[in-house]
Amino acid sequence: MQDSERQERSRFENSWLTPDKRLARCMNILYQPYKMLFLIPAFGFTTLLFAILTFPLLFVFGPRISRIGPVLWGRITALLTPVRVCLLGEENIDPNKSYIIVANHQSNYDILSLYGWLPIDFRWVMKKEIGKIPVIGFYSRKSGQVLIDRSNTSSALESLNRARSAIKDGTSILFFPEGTRSKSDGLLPFKKGAFRMAVDMKLPILPITLVGAGEIMPPGTLDISPGRIDIIVHGPIDTSRFSGDIEGLMELTRSTIKRGIPSVNNKPDS
Repeated sequence: MQDSERQERSRFENSWLTPDKRLARCMNILYQPYKMLFLIPAFGFTTLLFAILTFPLLFVFGPRISRIGPVLWGRITALLTPVRVCLLGEENIDPNKSYIIVANHQSNYDILSLYGWLPIDFRWVMKKEIGKIPVIGFYSRKSGQVLIDRSNTSSALESLNRARSAIKDGTSILFFPEGTRSKSDGLLPFKKGAFRMAVDMKLPILPITLVGAGEIMPPGTLDISPGRIDIIVHGPIDTSRFSGDIEGLMELTRSTIKRGIPSVNNKPDS
């Protein structure tokens, strides 16, 4: 057999899909109309609906009780996608303690999975642009979320200082220290805000690794797919020994979160 014939046969053989791959391709084709005609409109509708329904709770009972709406929103959206969310390491959480929660960020599905399954009363640190979105921005401000201007360091620090009053009696603050969603399995460089706050307030850092959300909804797209998200809660990091070593605290937290990402750990140079 000549080389050209051999290459042509190889291409022909490799073009055939295994039964599992054929099934996956068929399921993906069937999923597209469901996603466009039902899931994406439902996502927008439930987001607005739960924000509106939560307003009365905010005014009557305050931010803590209003968490019921986001929990239901996260779980219903995961069910509709569908996404299976697994919480690992729940024993590392003391619900009566306050933490500075630090997690990696790959997708909007990080947010709904944390809302739906993380058993902690927490507030988000989010970019100020969220505050300009109708309904959602109003809800974010009233529920005590921390809106920061990342382009203005002094303004961002002022916002973080105001947020300190919310951290008490088991309420925590959650940071995505990469500052934006990563477009790969790896971690972007961390910003220092979360770590300075943790050291200043003598609060433990609770590292969390999120796995799978980037495959369900890659950043910057509506290319949603069913799948699974793991929320891996690592043991808290005592910040009392890092008062003069913010960089060391950042590196320890980053390496802890990175250990939970299988695709990164399987790379020879990781």
